[in-house]
Amino acid sequence: MLFNSIDFAIFLPIVLILYWFATNKNLQLQNLLIVIASYVFYGWWDWRFLSLIVFSTVVDYSVGLALSNQTNQLKRKYLLWTSILVNLGFLGFFKYYNFFLDNFITAFTFFGQDINSNSLNIILPVGISFYTFQTLSYTIDVYKRRLEPTKDIISFAAFVAFFPQLVAGPIERATNLLPQFYNKRTFNKSKSIDGLRQIMWGLFKKVVIADNCAEYANLIFNNSADYSGSTLVLGALFFTFQIYGDFSGYSDIAIGTARLFGFNLMQNFAFPYFARDIAEFWRRWHISLSTWFRDYLYIPLGGSKGSNQKRIRNTFIIFVVSGFWHGANWTFIIWGALNALYFLPLLLRNKNRKNLNDVASGRVFPSLNEITGILFTFGLTVFAWIFFRAESIHHASTYILEIFSFSLFSPIEVLPFGLILIIIAFIIVEWFHRSKEYGLQKLQLNGNAQKIADSVLLASVFWAIVIWNSNKEVEFIYFQF
Repeated sequence: MLFNSIDFAIFLPIVLILYWFATNKNLQLQNLLIVIASYVFYGWWDWRFLSLIVFSTVVDYSVGLALSNQTNQLKRKYLLWTSILVNLGFLGFFKYYNFFLDNFITAFTFFGQDINSNSLNIILPVGISFYTFQTLSYTIDVYKRRLEPTKDIISFAAFVAFFPQLVAGPIERATNLLPQFYNKRTFNKSKSIDGLRQIMWGLFKKVVIADNCAEYANLIFNNSADYSGSTLVLGALFFTFQIYGDFSGYSDIAIGTARLFGFNLMQNFAFPYFARDIAEFWRRWHISLSTWFRDYLYIPLGGSKGSNQKRIRNTFIIFVVSGFWHGANWTFIIWGALNALYFLPLLLRNKNRKNLNDVASGRVFPSLNEITGILFTFGLTVFAWIFFRAESIHHASTYILEIFSFSLFSPIEVLPFGLILIIIAFIIVEWFHRSKEYGLQKLQLNGNAQKIADSVLLASVFWAIVIWNSNKEVEFIYFQF
């Protein structure tokens, strides 16, 4: 079920009414309703894959209980690896089987050995990369004794399948989300209004920014051989705003929806295109995944401690794995490796934690150094997104070569002025909210200026959604990951 669909517009109010009026006096019933609603939400796409979520839930719940009763360290490791192998086994089969098979055949063909093998027609279950990592965080944290295992299977099932963030995050830690299912939740009007505002902002980013940018990004990328370098630059820029609007828009809707039910999810995007260096960008982009890899892969490998050789190794591992997590294609691996190369100079000079505060904090305008840093980081990011969007390494290479040809100085052949103005307005709104959690959160202004600015902004966003909506239920990009 898509957030930007009529189905969801009917589904959400029904669940909310049942949640706050029919089950509000019994916490277990509320949690059970969330489980049922989440399974309906996911099963709306393909009910057959519900079995994967249920199986993963049962395995990790059982492993958690077994870990609590086991003191033998070797047996505890066996239990942990049972969870890891089951979860990553499912993920590996559905997402990477054909990738490894095709590359295995290609490698042997290169050395003159012909192997006849057919790829399987495997359907990638929506959200498997997200809920797999979420359940793994539970078993790892229980193993490391950061979290007491739950004996409440309904609460655990609700944690695993919580529908607002089930298929595209944020990837919640069990230490944050699971305890919220244990506590009674009461309706909070101001919290719900704030949730609705964030949902509206997420819809704006999806249907106005992402979907309209996608139209031109797809046109240019899919026909890149027909366009000049200047137009290809514009195509890369459109994709840059498409993927940000699409993915962060989903996160905003997820966080806002969870807030309607009395839950607090972690912030997943913190205005990443205002980052002054690539390290800051990765602290602000897909925060739930970046911190997951940091805590469960990077730090156990040694993190930024040790020799430069180990620091370089760890950096490449985390970025390449992050790229591979996004998809079974060499383009994602190159994208990850490229970001590792961006990151290394900062790490080796111990500058990777230089920009921890908000840009231009306490000021309206950034300094010249900040502007330079933002533009340079944004340029590096746009370049890397070409590999992320391209169909193959060859496609990405020819796309980039054409950009750096003399046709870069040719007139742009595709120039939708209306959309460009919308993007500029979007950037301005995000800039003035850069210290907030999302771009439609209330600003703290004096007197009537607050009400006027708030009313104008809300009305503008609402009408933009109405006018610029393509009336198509366009899937979110990260559903494929």
